[in-house]
Amino acid sequence: MIAARVELPRVRREREWTGTANRYRAIFSLIFREALRNGKVTSNPARLVRQRHENGGRIRFLRDEEEDRLRDSIKKLFPEHQGELTISIGTGMRLSEQYGLIWGQVDFGRKEVHLAKTKNGDARDVPMNADVLAAFQRLKEHTGARKGARVFEIKNPRSWFETARDDAKIEGYRWHDNRHTFCSRLIMAGVGLKTVQTLAGHKTISMTARYSHLAPNSLHAAVDSLLKKNRRGRKGDERLRRVATKRRKTPTDTTTDTRDL
Repeated sequence: MIAARVELPRVRREREWTGTANRYRAIFSLIFREALRNGKVTSNPARLVRQRHENGGRIRFLRDEEEDRLRDSIKKLFPEHQGELTISIGTGMRLSEQYGLIWGQVDFGRKEVHLAKTKNGDARDVPMNADVLAAFQRLKEHTGARKGARVFEIKNPRSWFETARDDAKIEGYRWHDNRHTFCSRLIMAGVGLKTVQTLAGHKTISMTARYSHLAPNSLHAAVDSLLKKNRRGRKGDERLRRVATKRRKTPTDTTTDTRDL
């Protein structure tokens, strides 16, 4: 019996391997750069390998009704892990950043989580909103929160998260997508790209710009500014500002004319 060979469509296979190929290229290039620096080789052949174009990447964020179902499932099946989802969605921390935390990094006074080492190499402080702060406080009461102790007893949420997700009938959603949910909700709330970049710890603004299409009416507002009625309104406002500025600059005569006294 001859086993059938299943071929993925060429376009799909190339898309799936593009990012992986670029990561391999970067690793080999780094190795050869170090070898050059130490005099072990005379050239870096990895530089001859063409960098492949990557698309913006997959963005899947949790909708409100999906979050309600997911939280109901977690509460039913794994109530002890409820705070972990709240912290993930409320801070946008990467999985390794969140589950590598020790209590010394959680500053309840400043309401911040200090990340000394992140994926992009830079330290950052993650602010905590009221929900995240409450989640950490509940964990603190449960664990005792010794300064050098780990915040979470597990290193990966997959064992419980995927079961709860499937129970909630949510498809195509991974733990890392909590980070997309964090960024997407900030953008939809009108938070600027630069602020979101800082909060998420993105190395470049182009990574944050992937979410820009979610900004509320940003494109419509831009083209509406070209309408004649809006231009007239701005011209009128500008005239009022010029008059007000002129009045402020005109000196007030406070001397008394005594010729008629």
